[in-house]
Amino acid sequence: MFGDRHLIVVDLGFGDAGKGATVDWLCSPAAGLDVSAVVRFNGGAQAAHNVIADGRHHTFQQFGSGTFSGVPTLLSKHMLVEPLALAAEARALAELGVPEPLSLLYVDERALLTTPIHGAANRCREDTRGAARHGSCGVGIGETASYALTNDAPRVADCRRPEVLRRKLIALEEHYRPLLGTGAHRYDSIDDLVAVYAEFARAVRILPGDQLAGFAAHGRLVFEGAQGVLLDEWRGLHPYTTWSTVEPRNARAMLSRIGAPGYVLGVTRGYLTRHGAGPFPTEDAALSIPERHNGTGRYQGEFRIGHLDPLLLRYAVDACAGIDGLAVNHLDVLGEIRTATGYLTRTGFLDRLDCGPWRDLGHQERLTELLGEAVPALTDLPADVPAYLETVLGVPVVLTAHGPKRSDRTLRVPAEA
Repeated sequence: MFGDRHLIVVDLGFGDAGKGATVDWLCSPAAGLDVSAVVRFNGGAQAAHNVIADGRHHTFQQFGSGTFSGVPTLLSKHMLVEPLALAAEARALAELGVPEPLSLLYVDERALLTTPIHGAANRCREDTRGAARHGSCGVGIGETASYALTNDAPRVADCRRPEVLRRKLIALEEHYRPLLGTGAHRYDSIDDLVAVYAEFARAVRILPGDQLAGFAAHGRLVFEGAQGVLLDEWRGLHPYTTWSTVEPRNARAMLSRIGAPGYVLGVTRGYLTRHGAGPFPTEDAALSIPERHNGTGRYQGEFRIGHLDPLLLRYAVDACAGIDGLAVNHLDVLGEIRTATGYLTRTGFLDRLDCGPWRDLGHQERLTELLGEAVPALTDLPADVPAYLETVLGVPVVLTAHGPKRSDRTLRVPAEA
């Protein structure tokens, strides 16, 4: 089915579609794919990829979701690395029986550092927005990315250069002093941060630039995306988006540089969800599907559930410049779910959304406004949901899941000859 191609796993919705469980299965012995590394290619410590395997549950943030199978993680230059959260995650994994979790971790020295200063600034900024919050997770992802656009930002390589790191942290603190002046959100002193980051540099393997070819030489790579395409910084519903390229552009570029083929696996539930603010045309508060591992976050907002929306999924496929296959999760809880055939909008009935040019925020803002008022036309969901999605999206469904465990997953298409 996948041939000799490396896999790029992306969420086609607003996140929480089951990327972590999908990656866990791809890396497990059951899949038989001989995975040499999970490569994280976007996002940072705000990820929350829930995996249940062999009686263990962990919410993966920065470690790759293949960790339970002993698959190493490569945090690429596109990741925003938060060392304090990594240390806490390593402790949690060790308590679950993963031997020496940090020994499975490789970090590109060019990756940006997310610090407690970024996190404090993020929370202060969201507090000032009041009811107009964007739905941030509050850990500093947007501040990390935006600060680096115009400043000499802290990077992983600086953890091995204490004086350089100290200078950058002082400049970072000064930059945010007007926002943080009230002291409502505090963090450790800069000297404490420098000491902790130096320990981080001693505990993990920091790589000098691109080392992808070395990992690819020993097996298949699985690129694990974070969040969802509908939150992409240039394709999502602005301003309710992330400061991260979620669609597979960066993963494809990384593979292109080593001359390796990629297979993009889009992930969705059999219905849609959204965590936090922003338009959600098929949302239905009457749906009673249980959600064990997602709830209301202080900054992120409530966890919302809606009917299947092929229009948004098709939009996400277009935003990815096409995908190769689909993984459809949560097929065991579709009793109340219907599907949208189009939207009633102020401009008339729509059965397709225009993806528009890349990096055109004006187009994204107009789409956000349109979807904020759209009324979905709903009809009964066909009994064979994978076949239905294949028809409406024009993409083969290759993996299905009727529950959260590895044993609940089934390859739907036989392997290629």
